[in-house]
Amino acid sequence: MKRLAVLEGRPIGSPQPKVGKVTNSKTDERGALFVTANSEDPRFNQPYIDVREWRDEPADAPVFPGTITTQHGGAAPVKARHLYIHGGFTGTNAKFSFCFPPEEEYQGRFFQATHQLLAGEDATARNVAFALASGGYSVQTNMGGSDNPRTAEQSASGQFDTTIRGYRVNAAAAKFSRVVAADIYGPHRTYGYLYGGSGGAYQTVTSAEMTTGVWDGFVPYVMGSPQSIPNCFTVRVNALRVLKDKWPSIIDAIEPGGSGDPYAGLNDEERAALEEATRTGFPLRAWFNYVPQGGGPLVLVANYVPVLDPTYLDDFWSKPGYLGTDPMSSVRAARIQHEATVVEVIPGRRKQLKLSSVPTDDLTGAEVIITSGAAAGKTASLGRVASDGRGQIGLVFESVGDTIDITADPTVVESIQAGDEIRIDNSRFLALQTYHRHQFPPANPDFDYPDVYDYFRNPDGTPKYPQRGVDIGAAGTLGSTGQIPTGRFNGKMIVVECLLDGDALPWQADWYRKKVEAVEGPHVDEKYRLWYVDNANHTDPTTETQQTHAVAYSGTVQYALRELSAWVEQGIAPPPTSEYWVQDGQVNVPASAAERQGIQPVVHLKVNGGERAEVSVGETVTFTAQIAVPPAPGRVVSAKWDFEGVGTYPDAAELGDATSETVHVTTTHAFSKPGTYFPTLRVASQRERNPSTPFARSLNLSRVRVVVNE
Repeated sequence: MKRLAVLEGRPIGSPQPKVGKVTNSKTDERGALFVTANSEDPRFNQPYIDVREWRDEPADAPVFPGTITTQHGGAAPVKARHLYIHGGFTGTNAKFSFCFPPEEEYQGRFFQATHQLLAGEDATARNVAFALASGGYSVQTNMGGSDNPRTAEQSASGQFDTTIRGYRVNAAAAKFSRVVAADIYGPHRTYGYLYGGSGGAYQTVTSAEMTTGVWDGFVPYVMGSPQSIPNCFTVRVNALRVLKDKWPSIIDAIEPGGSGDPYAGLNDEERAALEEATRTGFPLRAWFNYVPQGGGPLVLVANYVPVLDPTYLDDFWSKPGYLGTDPMSSVRAARIQHEATVVEVIPGRRKQLKLSSVPTDDLTGAEVIITSGAAAGKTASLGRVASDGRGQIGLVFESVGDTIDITADPTVVESIQAGDEIRIDNSRFLALQTYHRHQFPPANPDFDYPDVYDYFRNPDGTPKYPQRGVDIGAAGTLGSTGQIPTGRFNGKMIVVECLLDGDALPWQADWYRKKVEAVEGPHVDEKYRLWYVDNANHTDPTTETQQTHAVAYSGTVQYALRELSAWVEQGIAPPPTSEYWVQDGQVNVPASAAERQGIQPVVHLKVNGGERAEVSVGETVTFTAQIAVPPAPGRVVSAKWDFEGVGTYPDAAELGDATSETVHVTTTHAFSKPGTYFPTLRVASQRERNPSTPFARSLNLSRVRVVVNE
């Protein structure tokens, strides 16, 4: 380990290796830097190292609350000794960390995760452990520190160069990591792989398109399109409001053994709201997750609208063609503009206001507008503290007597005093719910996707609704990375997209695939794959409801990264792109693993020979399942039962011959209490066919309904 010892012992503050300058990066038509292996970024050209230490296991790292970054905190699944190196770039507060394996475990590659909301420069313990277990080191940045805008207002302000967080700081760290790796292990070819989900998928795609020679391959996952913001979220919250009393029957119809008709019993307005969400691409089977979640990330991007389209609110409530002036719509009855006086300010972790009165209507998404006093003209969001004690912002509001809970810029909150006049107002939130109607179909033909956007066109091709003069979706994409995806990228790419994703609607990965196909033509399979993952949401499941309905896809991303490295380094082509078709906004896949392709195992579970069984308490029920893997390296390594449908999966299934592409399992169970149960079988295939490793495991599940009578 001679080279390791030399690097570790170098005094802090001594001269550091630098990326050699050959030429300045060229710029594209927007003036954005195009980064090459030998170019120098003028802002990130003086890297330094301030920490070097051996660690016996990856340390936990903070992540943005709610797993919205698609990253996971907590302890690493395995211990792994590594050399931790921390540093940054002089003249900025951009920082990075590298975690290198011992020399005998190193195979000449690195893995770098990205998302614009990552909390710091330390990679999560899971990401570090995966990189080390995959023969590589991990790279992580803080996305530029103060150069990284943290709000929609900042991203839209034009005061930040969003190419910095989009790809430039990540590229600078990746390039410097190779210099450090050469110092540790000696001169060698170092392969690099960038991966990111959600907003990180924008960064990953932009990095593939705006660099060459920095990374060799890319895995964007749960990716959106240039029309995602805020439209994927607004169509959802409109349906949530209109259908709020009908969700139990809708979800029951969609569940295994249900009627299959989610529209049964809906009135015209309710049917239209569900149809619009479905035709826009929201997966019907995903509502179980998004009814309790509400608007989700909408709160992070909603302010693009008032910043970039300030007249929309007034137009919505006053002009023809908008829902706010439709006499048949329930939106006017849902509008709240309640005046009150602040009686008392109650301090605490989340400030509360005791008011002279509080409305009893649905206050989801409402705002507190201060109309007098030092904070006059300012706005705070209504919030609540959930039963688990975690604060929620702008999702669901439940008043307790005459007390409300608020959240906003601390300077606004602290300036509210007793005696101030306020207005509780949900006008903006209601107007936002149909903003997508005034963005779709997109004016830019490069963004078109007829299977979805034709729903918003008249027979002659004109838009059904008045269109706004600003493209919020494109602005949001530029605010995320500084670039709009074109499909022209360098290196190789495997996209992982989830079929139950209500945040990054599944068809959007097909939108980008079509862009790539337009560029690459018949050679597309030489550099690109798209794998759909069934029964997976935008983030890995955490709640009981999510655990019983969905699987974690993070292992599939790891599987893809290992397939990508084999493709790049050894020329071993990965399994082909998933077979699928898009109809009326919905992505559909074949029933069998052999037809579906990709890498995910497919499970078909039956109870007493069908999808539904009605039995008595204590009666024996027979479960049978067929588990099949597609033509891919992995084999089934795990199958677990959750008979009660509570998400714990306590009972392992007997797999028999696990080396086969098809595995059959069977068991019996008796229920001790009456009720409706959804027994689930969750399975995993593993790329190297190793049942003991926690990495590169592709999961899937299948569910049935059992009605147990007295």
